[in-house]
Amino acid sequence: MKLLHFDDYKLGVLRGEEVVDITERVASRIGHADRRELMPKLIARFDEFRAELGAGATIPLSRVTVRAPLPRPGNIACMAVNYMEDGTRAAPAPLNAFHKAPSAVIGPNETMVLPDVPATIFEGEAEIAVVIGRRAANVPAAQAMAHVFGYVNFIDGSARGLPPPGNVFFQMKSRATFAPIGPWIVTADEIADPQKLRVRLSVNGTVKQDFSTSDMAHPIARCIEWVSAIHPLEPGDILATGTNHRGLSSFMDGDTVELEAEGLGKLTIKVRDPLKRTWSRETRLDRQNQGFDTPTPQVGGKYAATGA
Repeated sequence: MKLLHFDDYKLGVLRGEEVVDITERVASRIGHADRRELMPKLIARFDEFRAELGAGATIPLSRVTVRAPLPRPGNIACMAVNYMEDGTRAAPAPLNAFHKAPSAVIGPNETMVLPDVPATIFEGEAEIAVVIGRRAANVPAAQAMAHVFGYVNFIDGSARGLPPPGNVFFQMKSRATFAPIGPWIVTADEIADPQKLRVRLSVNGTVKQDFSTSDMAHPIARCIEWVSAIHPLEPGDILATGTNHRGLSSFMDGDTVELEAEGLGKLTIKVRDPLKRTWSRETRLDRQNQGFDTPTPQVGGKYAATGA
């Protein structure tokens, strides 16, 4: 099943190219102060509603505005350096993660806005994210997948290289608009093996990232085990599983970015930079092949500097 928010955050089920509006039947039994709070509550009580959610009058998908499927998640936990980078890493990096601010979430066809900060480059990492279905606290890996409700496309926006060194992740990752997700949540039963999904991200129609979740260093079950040992994960929480960094490239003003993980639909966003800064379109792999171990330098606009 595919669940989404649409228009003024109505709750829907995608059925082919049609949307079933389930807002009132869910809200009348769950209650809510704001429709943006409905999805986690539905997830927590999904077994109660599952059998009836696909039925009802439909609206063509083309006539609705699709919103972020989890506009107010309680937690966004993001795994760091969790890919083997196509076999170029000698060993998995130690398990590590960071929090991204829930208020950074935007949805399909919305805009990532690059802030006026001296970042060396702005990037967006293609990821699949796990949506938690029931409370997970100190869950062993062998039981972890039973806590997964579904999966969603996730772009991890990053403002790299901000000063001072060592004071990085919060200011790099939690900027407003730096957590695009969508277009909908796909329930776990529709994904045969989340460790064998193709993930592709394109910028202005050019594919930049193209990798498989089979390259993950620490599988999803182990990630849930590790994160849930640090703090509980609640229904509707997001666990982003990391990316293969080799295809990362600059995000710039006017870009159209498309992320499509196999079976999860296509998430499209825009990029806006009021400062109109520019970088080359080289990927990290392009730079490595030229003998550089740094991202492509900024070539124009505020904060631009000279150098390779």
